Amino acid sequence: MIAKLTGTARNKALSEIKGWSKVRGRDAIEKTYRFKDFNEAFGWMTRVALAADKADHHPEWANVYNRVEVVLTTHDAGGVSERDIALAKLMDKWAGKAGK
Repeated sequence: MIAKLTGTARNKALSEIKGWSKVRGRDAIEKTYRFKDFNEAFGWMTRVALAADKADHHPEWANVYNRVEVVLTTHDAGGVSERDIALAKLMDKWAGKAGK
């Protein structure tokens, strides 16, 4: 079982992902991506979905046209874990400028 990040390890991990913020009322992080259009947003979501499924770690997300709102938490750990940090980094990398 994967452990929830706490203390110094949590602070360090969260400092490595830009633009992500804590979700009010739960141990999770969130970010909104804005793409050029729906096609670009959905293409990014498809690529991320394949990688997330392979890692057995699935985001909570919603898509409206060019906007994708993402929430990450590790339910088995009861909060943010290394899995969330790794997926956040991958999402940011693949989103490029849309993730800024």
